[in-house]
Amino acid sequence: MNQNPEKDPSEWTTGDEPMTGPQASYLKTLCQEAKVEFDEALTKAQASRRIDELQKLTGRGSSSRRGRGAARDKGETKSQPEQETEK
Repeated sequence: MNQNPEKDPSEWTTGDEPMTGPQASYLKTLCQEAKVEFDEALTKAQASRRIDELQKLTGRGSSSRRGRGAARDKGETKSQPEQETEK
């Protein structure tokens, strides 16, 4: 039984707020790697979904762990994923 279920971004109470700094930073990196345009106007929830999409596209995502690093706003999930660092 999963005691730390992750909320869907559409259920976040603050999902319509602007994306966080860590989300923006990680999303910029993923956009560069995927050679796609970065949209600075995304909300927290939109950025989270876009990060998931780009992780799959770039191979950075893990099929067993959804939402690693700055991909998630830590205040919105019950689990605390590891920090992803840029190299």
